[in-house]
Amino acid sequence: MEEKTYLHWYNKVGYGAGDIAGNVVYALLSSFVMIYLTDTVGLNAGIVGTLMLISKLFDGVSDIFFGSMIDKTHSRMGKARPWMFWGYFGCAITLAAIFAIPVGLGDLAKYAWFFITYTLLNAVFFTANNIAYSALTALVTRNGSERVQMGSIRFIFAFGASMLIQAVTVGLVKALGGGAEGWRLAAILYAFIGLLVNSLSVFSVKELPPEEAETSDVNTAPEETLSFFETMKILVQNKYYLIICCVYILSQLYTATLNMGLFFMTYVLLNENLMGAFSVAINLPLICGLLLTPVLVKKLNGMYKLNLAGYILAAAARGMVLVSAYSGNILLMLFFSGAAALGMSPLQGDLNALIASCSEYTFRTQGKRMDGTMYSCTSLGVKIGGGVGVALAGWLLEASGYIPNAAAQPLSCIQMLYFMYLWLPMLMNLAIAFLLSKLKVEQANLQLQLK
Repeated sequence: MEEKTYLHWYNKVGYGAGDIAGNVVYALLSSFVMIYLTDTVGLNAGIVGTLMLISKLFDGVSDIFFGSMIDKTHSRMGKARPWMFWGYFGCAITLAAIFAIPVGLGDLAKYAWFFITYTLLNAVFFTANNIAYSALTALVTRNGSERVQMGSIRFIFAFGASMLIQAVTVGLVKALGGGAEGWRLAAILYAFIGLLVNSLSVFSVKELPPEEAETSDVNTAPEETLSFFETMKILVQNKYYLIICCVYILSQLYTATLNMGLFFMTYVLLNENLMGAFSVAINLPLICGLLLTPVLVKKLNGMYKLNLAGYILAAAARGMVLVSAYSGNILLMLFFSGAAALGMSPLQGDLNALIASCSEYTFRTQGKRMDGTMYSCTSLGVKIGGGVGVALAGWLLEASGYIPNAAAQPLSCIQMLYFMYLWLPMLMNLAIAFLLSKLKVEQANLQLQLK
């Protein structure tokens, strides 16, 4: 029997475009906030990294709170759409505020300004907006194929937006006057664009009536109400879940080190405009790989071989990026950066499906259905990895003797930038490849099914 369809093409595209708004926040912060705070505002990279890590503690706790609030919401707009819509107004204001620290403030006041606005953005407004945005996938359609399509379109917009922001921001800041004024105006412009696109996404879909949206699938057991300690006990007994969490953390650490790219372009390659070229070289293969992933998963009868082969390629390619950098060949650096991104793309596309397989393994071995907990707890891995990653980047930068706006950095700093931008990403990919070699959850589920 063919599944009922709920969405037109413009609903799917409108929903997917919402990740443009999300990446206005994510890409701008991850790629540019550190160099803005050090070179323009004059703050200490190590202290900034520590403040980001502390902020992530609040961020992780707020996931659970806002998830619960969305579940309890009943309004004319539905459960998730009000949080997605109104939450982004706060995102826009706080994003602009982060890049508008008054230059006349004392250092302590500058740190306080950054910490408060950064925490409000991430732990409150962006968390509320992003959880609601993700929840809409289950609230606007019951059709499994439509949900997969929505996810694919969303990631294409996400990587496309990230590529564009990384490519044009340096030039945009210069065009707007450079310095503190340039960053402030650029952030306001991005915040306004994000607000418009987020609003378009909210009103491009409509949530299903509660009685239809909450109807359980025929073969799906209801989630059980478990205590915190019961939940944790079940989770740690699922080795595949623990592997997924470690993969999440390492992926975020990889991203944090790769986001030191602007420092590497500016002080090692001596051309900050190369940031745009590297962004295109990385994100275009990611998008292409994402488009191919569903076909390859089907052809290979599962995700295991594809993900493992992809990350072996990614680790090898990052090794060649390292060799190319030491030999001074920028074209080869660009080529192998793209090859690494292509290898990483399948895992980006099928990660949610892997989490679902881990949840199925828990159900088959423990008899407990806890899909929601699987997804919400794994997001904590992203927060941990991201928090530790940005803190580590700040600490290493400061320990290396980095001098903001210096015409030439000390040798210790140059060596550290090589380590952070070249060696660490390769080591992270090697570690992820090893973990993926152990992630045979699909085979485990099949064996349990045949018993």
